[in-house]
Amino acid sequence: MDLQSLSLLVEILDAGNLSEAARRLKMSRANVSYHLGTFERAVGQQLVRRTTRRIEPTEIGLQLYEHGRKIRNELAAAHESVATLGQSLQGRVRLSVPSGYGQMVMSPWLIDFKRAYPGIVLDVAFENRVVDLLRDEVDIAVRVMSDPPDNLVARDMGPVRYVACASKAYAQAHGLPAQLEDLDKLPVITSGVVGRQLRLSAYLHGERHEVPLSPTLTSENFAFLREAILAGLGLGLVPDYVVHDAVAAGEVLTTLDDWKLSIFGTRMVMLYMPNRHHTRAASTFIEFVLEKARQSE
Repeated sequence: MDLQSLSLLVEILDAGNLSEAARRLKMSRANVSYHLGTFERAVGQQLVRRTTRRIEPTEIGLQLYEHGRKIRNELAAAHESVATLGQSLQGRVRLSVPSGYGQMVMSPWLIDFKRAYPGIVLDVAFENRVVDLLRDEVDIAVRVMSDPPDNLVARDMGPVRYVACASKAYAQAHGLPAQLEDLDKLPVITSGVVGRQLRLSAYLHGERHEVPLSPTLTSENFAFLREAILAGLGLGLVPDYVVHDAVAAGEVLTTLDDWKLSIFGTRMVMLYMPNRHHTRAASTFIEFVLEKARQSE
């Protein structure tokens, strides 16, 4: 079987459509289609099903794809071992991290990593949307979630602890809620999702409760949410890392501390493709960040 054709099949299915595969391979779409057709005729079976937007593997196509990925990954690993023999660690890691957690928690880790491995290029996107690792060509994504998708490797980075909090001045002027149900009557400051009713999940003694929220201020920028809380604009519902230093300094007070609160998920997880070849740079980065996360718990 032609290894070049097998690699082409892997590239096409990773890309999701012929046009994107052609862009990545720096070939014309017609040329990619021609070589795919030639490979299918050589195998004697259809390998992909074409739709208007995407292509999907047939059963035999999926089997060949899995074999092709393993072979390509082994070749890439062998090439890297030879190319980097006797050299300092080099490469590129494409990373997607949540805006708040990335800036407030991970930034020092990323700086420490760059100091330790100056030859590795870090390409970091601070964003909260759910990424398609293949489509967006992202090596590693960090996200808040409770149930990671089955098609990705999910490495646990620790719990996400939300706190109900307010500035000392706000608490003195308006008081702090003593009951969970009071939250829907207060000016809440939190992150949100456009077009979706925001609901707070709360757990106490193994029981789950849910409270609908009507925030007075929402943003994906957690630094801005922190400033709004400190300014006394309302009651914050944010991850603890957003205000932990202000709480320690007595500038911000917390309430409902017996409750385990959650809006978007209870765990921070690192996600990456199970079959993608990880360079030494990516593998080193993964273990470095996981160790930092363990130390911070």
